[in-house]
Amino acid sequence: MKRKFWCFTVIIFSCLMIFLFLFSDDSVAIMKKRDKDSIHIYLIGDSTVSTYKPKLAPRMGWGQKLNDFFHERVVVHNASIPGRSSKSFYDEGRFQKVKREIRKGDYLFIQFGHNDAKKADVKRYTDPFTTYKMYLKKYIDEAREKGAIPILVTPVERRNFSKQGNIIDSHGNYPSAMKELAVEENVELIDLTTKSKQLFNKIGPENTKKIFLWLEPFEYKHFPEGKKDNTHLQEQGAYTIASLVVEGLVEINSPLKEYVKQD
Repeated sequence: MKRKFWCFTVIIFSCLMIFLFLFSDDSVAIMKKRDKDSIHIYLIGDSTVSTYKPKLAPRMGWGQKLNDFFHERVVVHNASIPGRSSKSFYDEGRFQKVKREIRKGDYLFIQFGHNDAKKADVKRYTDPFTTYKMYLKKYIDEAREKGAIPILVTPVERRNFSKQGNIIDSHGNYPSAMKELAVEENVELIDLTTKSKQLFNKIGPENTKKIFLWLEPFEYKHFPEGKKDNTHLQEQGAYTIASLVVEGLVEINSPLKEYVKQD
């Protein structure tokens, strides 16, 4: 009887794991066990930050590579979800899951903006200087309620070049609104929009294809038709953008800089 019970339990557990693998979000939150000496960073954001399953390789968000830059004491929990705005992430209850986990002394990195500008979508659209700031402030306030340290991150720029070979701003007033809120709420900010724009202008239209999801047909089995995506990152790009985020931490003199690996 016991043997049948355990066989039944194993079957149910296996089915559950298969279900979660097949039907969960394409992003995968990285949750690791805590210990008293560990430093924890929680990431909330959109597809440019998210962690992806191997079936979508080489697509990656910069949050998937952030842990590579820190010593083992630092643990990154990537709760970012593709397609979300500052509004939809909150309204769907996504942040409540993070809020249950986050503790005093932890860090919360907040990057939204790519999907906030979609006016036709009432579930995602926010106005830069009103509702966008309002939702960002919710994350700031609720993180502080838990004793966590919020850090705002302006959205990574898209690969959108002019005929003259210069990056065209694609985020409108959202980065400016986030900067304004950072001053109002006395929150540290990493200007990833400016940093990424400067990098893309420096390396040019052709080399930025290695940053973004520009793939030749049959180059990767998951993309047999190839891809020309000017928003999402591939592995090299995820690593490069994560390095800019870490560079920003050093520039704002965050205590996290003490845990950054030295070359």
